[in-house]
Amino acid sequence: MMGAKGYSSYRGRGPKWKILIAFLLVVIIAVSLSVIYLGEHIVYSSDGRRQIVLPWQREENDAPSTGDQEDPEPQPDVDVVVEDPETPEPKETVARSLPAAPVTKDRWGEFKSGLASAGANCNAVAVRLKTSNGTVYFDSANAVSGAVELSKDLGETMDTLALITSEEGMHTIASIACLQDFKAANADVEGRGLKNTGGYIFYDGNNSLWLDPAKPSTREYLCALAKEIAELGFDELLLTDFSYPTVGKINKIHYNTDVSLADNLDLLLSDLNTALEPYDILLSVEVPEAVIAGGPDTVAGQDLSRLVSRVDRIYAVTTPEKVETLSNLVAQASGADKKTEFVPELTADSPTVVGSRLILAE
Repeated sequence: MMGAKGYSSYRGRGPKWKILIAFLLVVIIAVSLSVIYLGEHIVYSSDGRRQIVLPWQREENDAPSTGDQEDPEPQPDVDVVVEDPETPEPKETVARSLPAAPVTKDRWGEFKSGLASAGANCNAVAVRLKTSNGTVYFDSANAVSGAVELSKDLGETMDTLALITSEEGMHTIASIACLQDFKAANADVEGRGLKNTGGYIFYDGNNSLWLDPAKPSTREYLCALAKEIAELGFDELLLTDFSYPTVGKINKIHYNTDVSLADNLDLLLSDLNTALEPYDILLSVEVPEAVIAGGPDTVAGQDLSRLVSRVDRIYAVTTPEKVETLSNLVAQASGADKKTEFVPELTADSPTVVGSRLILAE
């Protein structure tokens, strides 16, 4: 039977905007998956540019190994050793001494002219800045009252020292009497002076006075002078009279310490090294020849094996024929870890002597 007219079946159509949204979601999902996939295959070229390299574009040597391929040979373990930079050895120097006195431009000019006229082989100069009686030949703020002695023109001494330390190609050595110091010891007997068992200042067999290295004020005083000298621009500080007294009634000395004399001298050198650490300056000590060739001097407190661990150079007055032996003994004492150089002090230069040396003033 026919259905009623006007009432045929009707399915209806959804709105078009729903279809569009569904399509966009599919596109967004596809793009997102593509970005994720391609992002895993982004590589950077040597110039920093990014590029996409798909798996089938990779070279064969980049492909993962298969069971048919041989395993790469194991690489040997390599120990990486980082070596500390070597401490540069002191420059070889042939030095001549200026006479002990306040330096002036005329004296410096005469000294240089004398070297040139004599054809002397010299690339270094030793300047005495403090004597064993305590006189200081530079304008020191730390010297005791009355100790500083300058030229008549007070500024000339400092100007001349500046000329010397700025001389191109010239190694400059400042020499100071360290512990033998009449003026500084007498100025502060309690704080610095070496005393006798009776409580008074000790006079040695030459009527000289000495500083006591066991006293902190002594070490502070000498370190302050050393820093001033380093600030003047000298390349090396040479300590003479670096010992306890060895002549006179030494049995009457009050050593003011429970440790060995060598320990007290070592402490002084340790303090000097600390004071000079910010400066590019060598630290050297003069000792008697016998301390190198014969062994420690317990009266003086000098022990070569202790000294070489604290200083760059060891000086000693000697003769040309003994230089090689003494140099070998210093090298043996210093060992492989610290190359302390021996510098002979000679009354005249000799063609048989090679290496660094100091020619003493007449």
